[in-house]
Order: sequence, then C-alpha cells, then structure tokens
Amino acid sequence: MPIRNILIVMFTTVIALIASIMPLPLSIDAFRPDWVLVVLVYWCLALPARVNVITAGFVGLLLDVLLGSILGVHMMAMAMAVYIIAGNFQKIRNFSVWQQSLIVGVLSALYHLIVFWMQRFLTDAVFLPSYLYPVITTIVLWPWAFLLLRKVRRHFRIT
Repeated sequence: MPIRNILIVMFTTVIALIASIMPLPLSIDAFRPDWVLVVLVYWCLALPARVNVITAGFVGLLLDVLLGSILGVHMMAMAMAVYIIAGNFQKIRNFSVWQQSLIVGVLSALYHLIVFWMQRFLTDAVFLPSYLYPVITTIVLWPWAFLLLRKVRRHFRIT
C-alpha cells in the first residue's frame, strides 16, 4: 500500500477522532455519533487486509487517551466491533447502504454495551437508556459517511 493511501486512511481516522472529542452543547452531546467506529467500519469493508482488528485496537487506545477513560475500554470494544466486520466483510459489502446502516447500528449498540459493561466491571457505572442514543445518530450518519468515504477512496484511487 503506497504511503499516500496510508496517509489518507490515517487522515480520515484523525478527523473522526477530532469529531469525537469536539465540544458540543449538552442538549445534543448525548446524541454524538460514533465517528471513529463509522470510519473504521468503512475502511475495514473497503480494505479488509489493511484496516483490521489491530488498527481498531490502536485507534481505540487513542480514543481512550483522548476521552480520558480507563485504558483499554474503547480499545476492546472497537476491536470486537471491527472483528465482526472483518469476519463478514464479503457478505456486508453486498448489502445495500440501508441494510449496512442497520448492521452498523447493531455494532454501535454492541460497542456501547461493551464499553458500559467494562466500565461497570471496573467502576460503579449505572446504565441509562440515554447511553444508547448515539446508535440512532450513527444509523443516520452511515449512508452519508459511506458515500463521502467512498468518494475519497475513488478520488485518490486507494486500493
């Protein structure tokens, strides 16, 4: 993989990390989509040999550091979500964007539940239904992110 392609994948991931830590008003912060998960799922579907569980683990660890959470919580959740995508990428690629959106929504719910379970195990976290609000916005975000990232991939001829 040429260095230019690696830099573009890294750039889109960094943009997603920045979007994940950008301050938002409290009224809409609960609905913040899982930007990093969406970007990693796209690149895992597009380039499964290059963006995989190890990449997701590393990016999840960066997210842990940026969010100030317990180290390894987001890393484990991100790696598990990308593992499911990496194992089924050939099937998921053949689905329509709307069907993929629902799969990404289920992965987002799994991601948030894994983060909650690990935080509950390590601290005294309490589950609130609002904890799963980002799943809704992630489902809505997927078609737009998919089209944008596909356009980037085709424009720069990333293979």
